[in-house]
Amino acid sequence: MSEPRRRKILLGMTGGIAAYKAAELVRALVLEEAEVRVVMTEAATRFITPHTMQALSGHPVHTDMWDTRIDNGMSHIELSRDAGVIVVAPASADFLSKLAHGAADDLLSTLCLARDCPLIVAPAMNRQMWQHPATQRNVAMLREDGVIVLGPDSGSQACGETGMGRMTEPDSLAEQILGWFEPKVLDRLNVVVTAGPTFERIDAVRGLTNLSSGRMGYAVARAARDAGARVALVTGPTMLTPPGGVRVIRVTSAQDMLEAVERALSDCHIFVSVAAVADYAPLNPQEHKIKKDARILGLELAPTADILANVASRANPPFCVGFAAESQNLDEYAETKRKRKHLPLLAANLAQEAMGAETNELILFDDDGRHVLPRASKLAQARMLIQHTAQLYARSR
Repeated sequence: MSEPRRRKILLGMTGGIAAYKAAELVRALVLEEAEVRVVMTEAATRFITPHTMQALSGHPVHTDMWDTRIDNGMSHIELSRDAGVIVVAPASADFLSKLAHGAADDLLSTLCLARDCPLIVAPAMNRQMWQHPATQRNVAMLREDGVIVLGPDSGSQACGETGMGRMTEPDSLAEQILGWFEPKVLDRLNVVVTAGPTFERIDAVRGLTNLSSGRMGYAVARAARDAGARVALVTGPTMLTPPGGVRVIRVTSAQDMLEAVERALSDCHIFVSVAAVADYAPLNPQEHKIKKDARILGLELAPTADILANVASRANPPFCVGFAAESQNLDEYAETKRKRKHLPLLAANLAQEAMGAETNELILFDDDGRHVLPRASKLAQARMLIQHTAQLYARSR
């Protein structure tokens, strides 16, 4: 199994009010045991002090092209060579313009030009500055040059206006940055993941659902994204924040999910069916609330469509990964389900141990047999599942 690269991050900060978010970003990265070194432009030091960033990162902050602390005097070379990735957050409109046109008039712009590692930028500016044709041209040039652009987001801005231009929130940025250190075993593949429960309406205020939190499906979507895939996440109702950098399609019922999956499959290479889809739905949902009285209420249920079976039985199906949550006879029921639906891979667990829990223990079933994954966080389990999926997918081509 491939190992993640060493997590050494060089964080560049430019001038902007979002500099305070960079402090939170460093803190989030350090808590994930990343090594973070900070380079600040002169303008950035007007918003937050180098001492703050040094305290949070645990390393001296660099602001000067002629920093005498670098033995050979070539700070732009030494700092960039030691980094696994360079992240500029916040990245101002001015700095994006510098990068796009190859300017190198300070330490940060020079080391970005001299780098031999990936470059990620997180734009942060007023909505009008972001929408300006010059900024859009610069961003398009950077993307064409292979620079990864994360954000910006839309929302209220420090100037009092509302719109696109807010720097992506630190937790989401940290998650996406750390993902770049994962092996790209699904590089450029299109992956569709389903997650969460479905909600089947009984009347205007009631419905049938289940205990699925959606955590495992969201973890699989994040792991697939980190493995280099372009991910569409079809999610039922949850309280979770979706991973950044994935396309999110929100649905409610099993029928909604089926239709959304069918639309997303046009260029799909791998389909991972994690959602706990209702097996039955009320046959005649009522438009208005059913009033309570003393009589016994009968509820007639009809089976819902089997989304995974529907996808796996297509003429040219994507590589399908199923999930089975059982309460007993796990091995027997899981392998029977895999063979019945003609799946190359199925992940199974005990529902009473997995639903709503932070950790999980998966057993993978494929043509080679049974593979037990050690109990771990759902994200760690998802990464192991994606690695196994990638191996089987490559073998199937």
